[in-house]
Amino acid sequence: MPKVTFTDHGGATRVVDGNVGESVMELAMKNGIPGIVAECGGSLSCATCHVFVREDDFAGLPALDEMEDEMLYGTAIDREDCSRLSCQIKLTVDSDLHVSTPETQV
Repeated sequence: MPKVTFTDHGGATRVVDGNVGESVMELAMKNGIPGIVAECGGSLSCATCHVFVREDDFAGLPALDEMEDEMLYGTAIDREDCSRLSCQIKLTVDSDLHVSTPETQV
């Protein structure tokens, strides 16, 4: 079963089991994870689901597409090399991701 470990800006960590095909954003919203606003509901138009993916997990993700790359320049907290929009990260059967949320999304 896929799982995601969420760490908020204050360092609190929560592990949540997900479903194959579900986005990290959907999983966060269903489980009340703080730090992910998701104003657009996953339509790739707001950048309020910005997360930092742990470096060793980042390499295993599909590459950013052009639209996600552009949206990451509009985040409230500056993007980093490991930045992704959680609405664009789909869980796979082998997912064991570790993501951190920024201090703010808006």
